[in-house]
Amino acid sequence: MIPGKVFFTKGMGRHKERLESFELALRSAGIEKFNLVKVSSILPPHCRIIPKEEGLEELSPGQVVFCVLSENQSNEPHRLIAASVGCAVPKDRSMYGYLSEHHSFGEKEEKAGEYAEDLAASMLATTLGIDFDPDKSYDERREVWKISNRIVKTRNVTQSARVEKDGRWTTVVAAAVFVP
Repeated sequence: MIPGKVFFTKGMGRHKERLESFELALRSAGIEKFNLVKVSSILPPHCRIIPKEEGLEELSPGQVVFCVLSENQSNEPHRLIAASVGCAVPKDRSMYGYLSEHHSFGEKEEKAGEYAEDLAASMLATTLGIDFDPDKSYDERREVWKISNRIVKTRNVTQSARVEKDGRWTTVVAAAVFVP
C-alpha cells in the first residue's frame, strides 16, 4: 500500500493522568478515533498534501491509519515542550521526499519547527546528492537547496506548550497522517 495523500495536524492536552493528556492531545489534533501506526520518514512519490479537513473526511473511526507522529510529554512545572514534523518535497514528484520528527524541551515553536524542516530537507538533500556542509547555519543550507533547484518546498507542523505551575501532565503532538 502506497498512500496517495497526506495531511498535517497538531494538538495539545493537559490532565492529571499522563495517558489522558495524550488522548486529549490526539483529540485536539482530530486523530483520536483512529488506530494510529507510526511509520518512518518517507513521503511517497506523487503523494498529495491535502487540508486536514479533507483528509479526516476520507477516514473512518477505528480505521488503521499510518502516520509520522512526534510527541512529547512532561509534568515538570513551567517546562517548555515541543513536537514537530518536518517535510521536504523534491521538485521531481516521481521521487520520494522526507518527513522528520523532532521532540524537544526548551525550544519555542518556531525554532523546533525550523529544526524539523531542516532535518527533513537535509535527509532529502543527501539522497539527491546535493553537496552541503551540515555545520552551516539553517539559512545557509536552505540557500544551497534553493540554488540546487531540486527541493521544491519544505514545511513543518509544530505544537509547543508550557507545563502549567500545577504540574498536570502536558502532551504535545504533531503528525503527518497518510490517507490511502
